[in-house]
Amino acid sequence: MSDCIFCKIASGEIPSTKVYEDDQILCFKDLNPMAPVHVLFIPKEHICCADEITSENSSVVAHIFEVIPKVAKELGLENGYRVVTNCKEEAGQTVFHLHFHLLGGKKLNTEMA
Repeated sequence: MSDCIFCKIASGEIPSTKVYEDDQILCFKDLNPMAPVHVLFIPKEHICCADEITSENSSVVAHIFEVIPKVAKELGLENGYRVVTNCKEEAGQTVFHLHFHLLGGKKLNTEMA
């Protein structure tokens, strides 16, 4: 999508602090971290949100979840971490490109709302 900020980050049009990248996904530091470690995982292919995960594109989501533990270990999150995604405005999604927040580096609040 031409107006999607995460598509522009994935293509290199907008710079980011990359943590991990391969042909399918990109992981980069969040600009407004909510924990000492806060990175985002995105598929390079535009998928709007969790509602748009299908049998045709779900393999990229599986791949993200295969990479998350490796990146978490590299970032020193041996004591645990949280993975979060928001779907649509009411849930707090502000960038409409599927992404997963990896948060850690401190004891995280247990409240979910």
